[in-house]
Amino acid sequence: MFKLAQKFLPQQRLFNASNIAIRRMISTSDEVKSVDTIGGLPTEIVNEQKLKKTTRALSTLQNHSVPIAARVTVSKDESRDFMAVFPDVVRDLTNATKAYNCNDAAKWFAKALQYNVPRGKKNRGILTVLTYKNLVQPQDLTPENIKLAQYLGWCVEMLQSFFIMSDDVMDNSTTRRGQTCWHKVENVGLTAINDALMIENAIYLLLKQHFSHLECYVPLLELFHEISFITTCGQSLDLLNSYKSVANFTMENYKAIVDNKTAYYTFYLPFAIAMHLAGYTDPEAFRQTKSIVLEMGHFFQVQDDFLDCFGNPEITGKVGTDIQDNKCSWLAVVAMQRANAEQKQIMIDCYGKSDPAKVDRVKELYKELSLPSTYATFEEESYNMIKTHIQQTSRGVPHITFLQILNKIYQRDA
Repeated sequence: MFKLAQKFLPQQRLFNASNIAIRRMISTSDEVKSVDTIGGLPTEIVNEQKLKKTTRALSTLQNHSVPIAARVTVSKDESRDFMAVFPDVVRDLTNATKAYNCNDAAKWFAKALQYNVPRGKKNRGILTVLTYKNLVQPQDLTPENIKLAQYLGWCVEMLQSFFIMSDDVMDNSTTRRGQTCWHKVENVGLTAINDALMIENAIYLLLKQHFSHLECYVPLLELFHEISFITTCGQSLDLLNSYKSVANFTMENYKAIVDNKTAYYTFYLPFAIAMHLAGYTDPEAFRQTKSIVLEMGHFFQVQDDFLDCFGNPEITGKVGTDIQDNKCSWLAVVAMQRANAEQKQIMIDCYGKSDPAKVDRVKELYKELSLPSTYATFEEESYNMIKTHIQQTSRGVPHITFLQILNKIYQRDA
């Protein structure tokens, strides 16, 4: 499968002068302004042609220029094997809870774990396992070692659950992963905050139980603590920016939020813990890995922002609220860069408001500013750029390991 992914990767695109003009038009730099014509053609016509080329309706995003065979990176067997370990995780953690004479708490904790942790696509957890398998020699792929990688994967999924459970409470969200948010479930309420804390701290119980005999134990502890702190810093930036006027949003702030809130724990953590488990100690290998995966994280979050506005909730599993929540999103930042004075005033008047009419007006303005077309171009060019950077790495993680996850997130619709 991994060879297939490499074989079917599209060749690096060669940009001519008109391509460069388009890149300048879509730049998210605060210093670049929109233009009325591109390559001598009216902007509206160029955008229309771009949409036709990509054949991506606003809410479907169905064009996949990378063959499906190359985009599927997780087999059913891999997913099934990963899920098969989860009952062991629940057993270990409920037994640990009972040891403190907390039987009722253990039952409730098991319920919270089962409702929140194994939901979703589990990409972060399975990525941990796949990365580990690509890093070690075949003779080291013993059942015991694979199970250790799977436990690490579930630790990442638990950290993800802690973050999103807390985030849903702060945003007062209603749905997540196609089901009611935990804090909205009957008889849960703000107990969800304590449940999230239990899930986070249970990570360290699992690490002590299964990894304390290994040389990588302390690096794993330090990495989980570091990533948790970085991510909560990013969450703080996200919340603080949500209190600002959309007129004050900048791409610099957006990048800081994305790197810290999303990229580190979504991409760097799975790669880095797999490297630790595989015995990697070379700082340069970790540095090159971090550079690549943070680019992936930015790419991933821009996709997420687009899907929050234009995605299909039946596919994404959640109803987007970035506009209502006054989030410093990629769409909002680029809109303010593109907008004329009248359009900026519409954003100031409507963005961050819960009135459905004002939310719809912002979405209409995004379309007027051709942001769906801009996003399609951004996605394609970011994919090619990251692929080039992957091919230039020389130490540590094999190229195919990066490429398989890049192919999976390219043109995703959920």
